[in-house]
Amino acid sequence: MNNLILEIKNIGKYFWQPDKTRLEVLRDLSLAVKKGTIIAITGASGSGKSTLLHLMGGLDKPDSGDILLAGKSILKFNRKEQTQYRNQQVGFIFQFHYLMPELNVRENVAFPFLMNRFDKEEAYARAEKLLADVGLKDKLDYMPFQLSGGERQRAAIARGLINSPEILMADEPTGSLDWKTGEMVFNIFKNLLREKNLTAVIVTHNEQLAQLADERYHLHEGRLTA
Repeated sequence: MNNLILEIKNIGKYFWQPDKTRLEVLRDLSLAVKKGTIIAITGASGSGKSTLLHLMGGLDKPDSGDILLAGKSILKFNRKEQTQYRNQQVGFIFQFHYLMPELNVRENVAFPFLMNRFDKEEAYARAEKLLADVGLKDKLDYMPFQLSGGERQRAAIARGLINSPEILMADEPTGSLDWKTGEMVFNIFKNLLREKNLTAVIVTHNEQLAQLADERYHLHEGRLTA
């Protein structure tokens, strides 16, 4: 049990519909995330995959149950602890890269670190190392519009790792890419996680990409099945 990094215990989440009916998205859902493991969660569109990831990443709170980081409930964090959890212990990668168009690639990747530490020299050094890791060392001064879709997503992966998070949360990280580019990006992503012994939870509708993970789960009617 001591290798557990995040534990989701019997969480539930619902939303109210316009007609005042309650839509249960997650029901009594539990998941144990072990350190150094890549977990893939598949499910149909609208099944609650992104909702689950947002809860795990501290972007939202469940209506029932608990989420434990190294045995401590993230739901009981004060505002400072919540910010630290979201900015330092968790890294996020989304379906769309969300790179800032007015910043070059180096600046985009360094930005989250600068927001936390205000050390430009170290932020740029970290960004350049990560961009080399994802095969973009020759694109440091490029603007986002000058990159291909796969390159932009690789830059987003580097940005998600800039604060050395304990867990990386990836929401359809290759969803905006064609299959060939998506597989290439995912393999770079996976190799990087292995090299750094990182933990990742990836939600995707792509069964073929999910097969590359260590553990696979399917989300259906609010519950996970292995």
